[in-house]
Formats: sequence, structure tokens, C-alpha cells
Amino acid sequence: MPSSIQIAHDFPPFIRVYNDDRVERLITIPHLPPSTDSITGVQTKDVVISPDLEIKSRIFLPKINPADPPRKVPLIIYVHGGAFCVGSPLNVATQGFLTPLVSQTPAVAIAIGYRLAPEHPLPAAYHDCWDAFRWIASHASGAGPDPWINNYVDMSRVFLVGDSAGGNLVHYLAVQAGVNHIGLDIRGLILLHPFFSQKEPDKLIQYLYPGSSGSNDDPKLNPVSDPDLDKICCSKVLIMVAENDSLKPRGVQYNETLKKSKWEGTIELVENKDEDHVFFMLKPSSEKTKALFQTLISFIKQNSQI
Repeated sequence: MPSSIQIAHDFPPFIRVYNDDRVERLITIPHLPPSTDSITGVQTKDVVISPDLEIKSRIFLPKINPADPPRKVPLIIYVHGGAFCVGSPLNVATQGFLTPLVSQTPAVAIAIGYRLAPEHPLPAAYHDCWDAFRWIASHASGAGPDPWINNYVDMSRVFLVGDSAGGNLVHYLAVQAGVNHIGLDIRGLILLHPFFSQKEPDKLIQYLYPGSSGSNDDPKLNPVSDPDLDKICCSKVLIMVAENDSLKPRGVQYNETLKKSKWEGTIELVENKDEDHVFFMLKPSSEKTKALFQTLISFIKQNSQI
């Protein structure tokens, strides 16, 4: 590295920014092309929801047996984590998480793509996720732009799922869907090891979100400050926290904040014993990851009954 190039901002383990504005992502996960999974038969394809931004999202379709009578299944809307600055709906981690979930539930899933900070400072991610949500909602009548969603999704059985920063983003979607009366029947909200800000400002978030304090007085970053919290669009919420995760108190606080609000719904708080942040992404074949999947599948099935 030339001596004139210096590190301007260092936020391990996520990003390093140099004085020439180059961003180095310290977490890199390989991308996979759309394909058909050889074991489960799950098919994937990419869609560009916002052509002006060229952001790809990925749809996961469970194995379809042409001999079976046509049927529609629930929809999982998934938002990936990564501190708003790393991650992708197209990478190996997302593929490893959604393929078994889609196959075993069964359900269709769409992994939403959004622009990453700092090149696209927050709240760009919130805006992109909301645009994607509205695009999905345009299929409610069965005449949307994507045939997989039109033909295979029961739009009265929709679930929002997000991990880490993605948990923050799907909470935002759940509130905005309630505020704006979007015509989807959201049956449940699932937050896996969610990130929410605290009273002490987060230096990384302050850098990624120049217009924010980076603390819990920002309603996007912490629901305790959101006047619209009671408008969450569903009546069932599942929160998972990991025993050894530094973010565990934030998920627990989210649970308490919902309980104290005027929102009328049911909350289930599950602790993953002896595990750390998003362990299910790092250890996809572990017994505890399999148990986590069974909890998710059970929640979706129980709340999908017609």
C-alpha cells in the first residue's frame, strides 16, 4: 500500500475505510449463482426490484412435483444482517440458511437485497427494503410482475424474518406495513439475534448513518423511541437471542419494549444456550442449528393455519 494511502476509519470485524474513500470489507462471503439444489430440489432465481439501483434480490422456490395438485405455500420475506455494511442475499450464508427452511417448511422465500453503507449511507437500507416490500405486496391480487410469487405464494400467509441488522430492518418493515396499511397478511415477525442501538452511541452506526445520533433516541435504530411501535402489522413475534452474544440484552430489551407498548400481540422469546451471534450461519450442520430450524418451522406452520 502506497505511503500516501492511510486508514481513515477502522471498524473491525466489518469494514476498513482509507483516505482515498476506498472501502475494504473484512468479512467476505462468496456469492453463488441461481441454481437448483441437488439435494432438496429448491430452485433459486434473481430479480431486480429497483431497476434504477440494479439491486438483486433472490427468490427460493421449494421443490414442485408436477404430478401433485397445484397449491400455494407461505411466503418468507428475509433480510440479511451484516451491520448494514456487509452481506448479500446472493451469498453462501443466505443460501445455506434459506434452502433448508424453504424445503422443510415448505415455503417460498425472497431474500431482499439492499444497498450497503458507507457507500450508500443509512437510511438507504431502510428505503430499499421498504421498496422491495411494496414490490412484493404488488402481488397480493395474484397479478404481480413475478410468476413464481403469483403462482406459488399464498399472500395471506406472510412472515418477516431477519438476523442481526436484518432483524432491525424487518422490525421497521413490520411497523411501516402497519402504518401504511399494506395489503399483506403478515402472520408473524421473526427476529434472530437482532441489533438495536443503545443509549451509548455506536461509533460504527454514527459513521454509517450521518444523520443519526447512533443511539436509542433514533426510532429506526431502537423501537423504544418509535411512536408507531403499537402499529406493528402482525400479532405474533418470535425473538431469538444467543446466550453468549453481546447483542443478547438488546433482543431481551426489545421483548420488554413490546410488552410495555400498546401493541396487542403474543411474543415468544427463545434463548440459544451456549451459543454466540448468528451461530446458525457459521455452523449450519450443528445439532443446535437444526433445533433452531425446527423452532422456526414450527412457528411458521402454527401461524399459517387457515
